[in-house]
Amino acid sequence: MPAVDYLSAVPQGAADPILGIAQAYKECTSEKKVNVAVGAYRTNEGVPWVLPSVAEAEKRLCERGEKKEYAGITGVPSFVTHALRFAYGAESEALLSGRIAGAQSLSGTGALRIAAEFYRRFLPATTEVHISDPTWGNHIKIFEAAGMVVKKYRYLDRASNKLDADGMLADIAAAPAGSVILLHACAHNPTGIDPTAEQWKAISAAVKQGGHHVLMDSAYQGFASGDAEADAAALRQFVDEGHSMLLSQSFAKNFGLYGERVGTLSVVCRDAAECARVTSQLKLIIRPMYSSPPIHGALLVAEVLDDAALAAQYYRECASMAARIKEMRGTLRGALGKTGSTLDWAHVESQIGMFAYTGLTADECDAMTGEYHVYLTRDGRISMAGINTGNVQYVADAMHAVTAKRA
Repeated sequence: MPAVDYLSAVPQGAADPILGIAQAYKECTSEKKVNVAVGAYRTNEGVPWVLPSVAEAEKRLCERGEKKEYAGITGVPSFVTHALRFAYGAESEALLSGRIAGAQSLSGTGALRIAAEFYRRFLPATTEVHISDPTWGNHIKIFEAAGMVVKKYRYLDRASNKLDADGMLADIAAAPAGSVILLHACAHNPTGIDPTAEQWKAISAAVKQGGHHVLMDSAYQGFASGDAEADAAALRQFVDEGHSMLLSQSFAKNFGLYGERVGTLSVVCRDAAECARVTSQLKLIIRPMYSSPPIHGALLVAEVLDDAALAAQYYRECASMAARIKEMRGTLRGALGKTGSTLDWAHVESQIGMFAYTGLTADECDAMTGEYHVYLTRDGRISMAGINTGNVQYVADAMHAVTAKRA
């Protein structure tokens, strides 16, 4: 038999649910089409935005002559230093004492994949990772690909579109001792519903009681509320309370560096010696996986955060993105009111971050796309960055039309 015959049995793979929507949007010929599926920031004019602070950093790199050399296995050292300080805080005892192991990653996805492999190797008795219901779709695929068993804990109360805090705490308590609990640091994706400060305390206590390990996923620090310090509060609380903890960090949304794939994975250790051992193992995981990360985006972040004036400018720009998203939430809720809808859309405004979890059913989402050319995921998640003053009433009218039968 010819050696290539095995390829004839390779099945067609399913399209990625989000990227497939983006392709369908591109192919749509309707002048009214709206894309609220992909989580990438857009201005009120509906176009991508390069943060001026990032553009200035790039100008400086080019003027100095950026060297296209390989990074080390754990990435650009200055970037990792600034990234960890950004997340944990400049005054973090764990950071100042040298007990946080950090490595640059291929954005948040890459960080999670390294984390999954790290757990598989060094927590062999732990086979389960517990993930919120719902969560970012790629979470499940990443951990299943690493051979871990994915379980879900209750998170969204779909009847009220609020956090099911009691269900979440009960499911964490029922998880096998020593499980991995994946938590969203802020701006939960896809719901936009974050625990309150008091609820975070209860979650921390439940995790501690079960002897669980925490994997915190931070993809929206600064972008969620406009205040990077406030958005890191849960992460810093868990560190201060001594949890067994890993952090996945992405700079795609908050720095607008989507295609640069900039992130980190960090591990909170007990002391510097343990940190050195953990770092050595992260290198052994990364080296055969992709050898070393790209440097350009990492150098941009380091350039911005290393300059006090440029960093201050960045924080203002990040806050402006969060402010526009918040404004569009209120505007969409107001537009829904103008349609005459009798449904309660308060959750659209009370949620936080890039996404709104509308509560639309799969059939209603299909109607949104099929009849009104509004492209969104079938779980009802919409990217508020895709909403602007030019399309908000049209989107609201479509939402009312597909939900009018409920009343």
